[in-house]
Amino acid sequence: MERLQLIGKLPVAGAKEIPFSRVGIGFEKLDRDVFDPEKAYDKVAGIGVKKIRIQSGWARTERIEGVYDFAWLDKIVDNLLSRGLEPWICLCYGNPIYTELAKPVFGAVGCPPIATERELNAWLAYVKATVAHFKGRVTIFEIWNEPDCNYSWRHCENEEIDHNRNADEYGRFALATAKAIKETDSAARTMGFALGHAWDIEYVNRALSTGLYQYLDLVSFHAYTPSELNRRSSAHRLRLLLDSFDPKIGLVQGETGAQSRSDGNGAMKGFAWTLEKQVKALLRGLVMDLAEGVEFTSYFSTMDMIEALRGRLADKASYMDFGYFGVIGAEFDENGRASGEYKEKPSYYALQALAYLMRGNAKPYTFPWRSFSLPSKRVNGQDCTDSTRQGETFLLDDGKKALIYWNATDLLTATYEGTTSFEVFGVKADTVKLLDLKNGNIYALPDTMVEDLGLGGVRLKNLPLTDCPLALLFD
Repeated sequence: MERLQLIGKLPVAGAKEIPFSRVGIGFEKLDRDVFDPEKAYDKVAGIGVKKIRIQSGWARTERIEGVYDFAWLDKIVDNLLSRGLEPWICLCYGNPIYTELAKPVFGAVGCPPIATERELNAWLAYVKATVAHFKGRVTIFEIWNEPDCNYSWRHCENEEIDHNRNADEYGRFALATAKAIKETDSAARTMGFALGHAWDIEYVNRALSTGLYQYLDLVSFHAYTPSELNRRSSAHRLRLLLDSFDPKIGLVQGETGAQSRSDGNGAMKGFAWTLEKQVKALLRGLVMDLAEGVEFTSYFSTMDMIEALRGRLADKASYMDFGYFGVIGAEFDENGRASGEYKEKPSYYALQALAYLMRGNAKPYTFPWRSFSLPSKRVNGQDCTDSTRQGETFLLDDGKKALIYWNATDLLTATYEGTTSFEVFGVKADTVKLLDLKNGNIYALPDTMVEDLGLGGVRLKNLPLTDCPLALLFD
């Protein structure tokens, strides 16, 4: 960026200062008490996102049959609301007082209450109690988490997964749950699936065909992949499938993330992650989600914490598996709880910049532009012509236009720095600025880079192009 003139910094705003946003974050796993929320509330509110995902924790709430203790969850919900955040609840997981399979499982993860009428009825009673308790404070309730994944929809240990059976079971289970939600609070919005595999539209089709689609307001999918290009194509196919059932069902990206170090557990375990790659993955992925037009997109997660997807209560080592997806880092104590100083990572500031840029009713918006190649001294050759160049256009809440662009080289094996040129129309040449989303720096372009074509056209020459998104801003 040394060829440009640094002229300022993108402002930041807390959640209270932003009335609406399509950018959110996760505050998950507190049903398993894996971090101290008191040390994280102010930090997460300072990012400037609005929607924040929490998990209900049936096993933590109903420890005695028919007795619901919401005190722990009340404290979380009220703390988030007081800071301007909007919690939405994922209703999960199992409960060992009803389901035998759940008894040895840490957090009763992945143990659906479907084997007997007693446990299903207990689940529906719990759902109604939860929705009634949070009526007026929480408006979105998600039904289970990643039921299409083998860890999260189990009948026994180490079973061979029956894909079609599980889809049918989830469809009937979610249908009964969605009805219970609507019966309790007609204004509540129901969210289905929390898909671990967004590409698996056969699973979704089978589950929706149970009649579930008639009771869903939203469908959520998760996206753990180092390629934002694959992620968007999966989301687009999922959108088309939903349209075939009911176009009014909204699409949400409910959980996505990348680790900040290579020794983490969980999704994409063992990949060559670094702090820098986490920033790139966060920005590239969330921008793609917003460009696809999801109702909102949520990053996983606020905190580094244990994964514990296959944890056993009798085997502490089975859930001492740390994941480093957080935009806030921590140390871990002898029980695996995030401890020590909770410290912001570079990804925290990147998410903060994106959240401010895309605050309010920022949305995908088409205006004419094209990229092309000019001779470039910067690279001793020509501007980049790679097919991996990406560009997405938005209308921001303040009426400005933005063209967010990057070179989508492989995150794990390559870095990229080059140049590119654009022609953009329907904008004012004398207002263009460049924003570096990883840190919020705003730059003016030198006159040698800007050519006013007249009639609302501008030619931008030999701009910096990297594998981390930059944004051209036009008044």
